[in-house]
Amino acid sequence: MRGLNGFARLFAGGALWPAFNSDGDPLIGGQAVMEGVMMRTPQSYCVAVRKPSGDITTKEETATRLSQRSRFWALPLVRGCGILGQSMTLGMKALNFSATQAAESEDGDDRGKSEEMPGWVLGLNIAFSVGFFIVMYKLVPLLATNQLQGWLPALDNQVGFSFVEGGIRIAIFLSFLLAISQMKDIRRVFEYHGAEHKVVYNYESGQDLSIENAQRFTTLHPRCGTSFLMVVMLVAIAIYALVPFEGFVGPFAARVALLPLIAGISFEIIRYTAKHQRGVFMLMARPGLWLQRITTKQPDDSQVEVAIHALTTAFEFERRAGGTPVVA
Repeated sequence: MRGLNGFARLFAGGALWPAFNSDGDPLIGGQAVMEGVMMRTPQSYCVAVRKPSGDITTKEETATRLSQRSRFWALPLVRGCGILGQSMTLGMKALNFSATQAAESEDGDDRGKSEEMPGWVLGLNIAFSVGFFIVMYKLVPLLATNQLQGWLPALDNQVGFSFVEGGIRIAIFLSFLLAISQMKDIRRVFEYHGAEHKVVYNYESGQDLSIENAQRFTTLHPRCGTSFLMVVMLVAIAIYALVPFEGFVGPFAARVALLPLIAGISFEIIRYTAKHQRGVFMLMARPGLWLQRITTKQPDDSQVEVAIHALTTAFEFERRAGGTPVVA
């Protein structure tokens, strides 16, 4: 039963993985996990988790970016898919570690619970998360819009069909987000998500990393995965309006096949708006910032402390591994 509960916690986190993630910056990125934060530097990452005893435990590993291994992964559009794929793998590993470390037995003794789930379970969870995304945000909206097409003549054109389908997709996403936000574990993750954003802002400001400095910043960050998900849904509306197929099989196959392109375009938009924060692209990112009022919550000082610990430990690990990052 303990293993089933751990898998369920991991799946709940995996289903919302992009919403917890803030990556794409050439220097640092982060992700909220169960009772902790993962922070990533150019060559490494660290997951810091608050154990039931109150101690902070960490896991550090090297993680060279794909763009540093091959120029192919540095190309526009391609780089977004590479970063997202690698971030998902690291993110699921971080969630796996945090779920085991944050767990507490019924008698309050957390000894013997530090073993992480085996790799095949992690792979299965990733497969479930990807499958969940395709079913919920590709299959269901397409089926629903096809059903409505018989009643609404306006859906007989690709543009109208795509807009209604996109509206259904966004409604499903919002409903799922609001429902899962009622879970105690997920609400705690949202608080750590806010802590992660505050510490990233603190770092980017050039001020000394401290709880006091970090708490001055907002929990809303333009590079957040919540903003990315919303941009993905808006870009998908425009792209699907150009798909010439009719019926169900052709459009569904096209929607799955076009995922890398949509993800790549959305990544470039988020990357641009995070740097410039103006113009029409910023208007596309704004709904994602509004949604962060759900996916980020005001953290307490102990949660900010964990996020700072994750970032400083990641930098220290990178130094020991031979990297030379510059800490603001």
